[in-house]
Amino acid sequence: MAVAPVKQRSVPGGTGAQLPPCYYEGYLDKRGPKEKASRRLWSCLCGNAMFFFNNAKDTHYVERLDLSGFVSLRDDCSRDRNLEAARLILRMKDGETKLTAPNLESRELWKGFLYSVVDLNVPACLTLLPGQLQMLKEVVDKERSRRRARTPTRAPPSPLSVPLVGEIPPCFRPVSRTEAEVLLERHPDCGNMLLRPGRDGCSLAVTTRQDLNGSVFRHYRVTQREQGGYIIDVENPIPCSSLHEVIDALVEKTAGTLQPFLLEEPYEENITYVSSNDENGERMLHTAPSSPLPRAPALPPKQDRLSSKPLARSPAPDRRILASAVPSSPTNPMRRLVLSPSPLTQTLNEELKMKLEKRRASQE
Repeated sequence: MAVAPVKQRSVPGGTGAQLPPCYYEGYLDKRGPKEKASRRLWSCLCGNAMFFFNNAKDTHYVERLDLSGFVSLRDDCSRDRNLEAARLILRMKDGETKLTAPNLESRELWKGFLYSVVDLNVPACLTLLPGQLQMLKEVVDKERSRRRARTPTRAPPSPLSVPLVGEIPPCFRPVSRTEAEVLLERHPDCGNMLLRPGRDGCSLAVTTRQDLNGSVFRHYRVTQREQGGYIIDVENPIPCSSLHEVIDALVEKTAGTLQPFLLEEPYEENITYVSSNDENGERMLHTAPSSPLPRAPALPPKQDRLSSKPLARSPAPDRRILASAVPSSPTNPMRRLVLSPSPLTQTLNEELKMKLEKRRASQE
């Protein structure tokens, strides 16, 4: 399967208009919501839409599937006569389209390209090689540039020109009516009530979604009062002092059936970085090791000179103890060193001897 188109695709009818750039293409077995059997078609992901051709050589497509109504994408684990085939269910707002890829690797690539074009972000939940992830990153950048440069066919929703008063509720999303419906349908577990800007740019709107044999959407206008606060424009207007009170009022009126939409944005679980090969210049995506780095050994604490106590000196050895502990061998040099008297000791001994003799003589 090739990443670039084999031929330049054009819009049927001889208008000469070209299709958006093709990001990925290949054969897929397709069965739409109202079709009873699958057809093998050459499928091209061009811009934010899928175009189907009878074969790879055709320049005019036979079917077009706009991905602006994308809801979800999941694997179909049912068996197929071709054991290597891998099925996929593409759910749109108007129904489900079943696609069958030649193998598991092809299915993962289709999922990666579809998610990248719809969410304008490289999906982190797929098992792809670093080179394939880099391809998806380039597709996201190209699609973003294409949408910025594209001349809108219809006027986009006006931005909110009136400054909001007070704290903005976390369920506020700067999206259009259609985008709000898609968000609520794609993430039913995150809540079913969303606050957004109104189309006129001077008001707000609340979009809700509930299930009743399918999705049921309702839109309520919220206007800002000149004297302060807001009003929910229904048959009996509901005045509110803040936007938080607007949300609380709708939750209370519906006995908790409506709940604010709180979408938790995903965060990366690993640190990744891109490096270049010096030999061939190829850029690859790497994952940093998750094991903690070894810590440097801790230095012993410094001793405080002021608070530290002087070391106790060992008592001077008693010569008599040493003399008695040393064996009485005449050849022992330690014995000679300990027992040999110093000159001062000899003088003291002589004076003591003379005093003893004088005392003895006086007693006699």
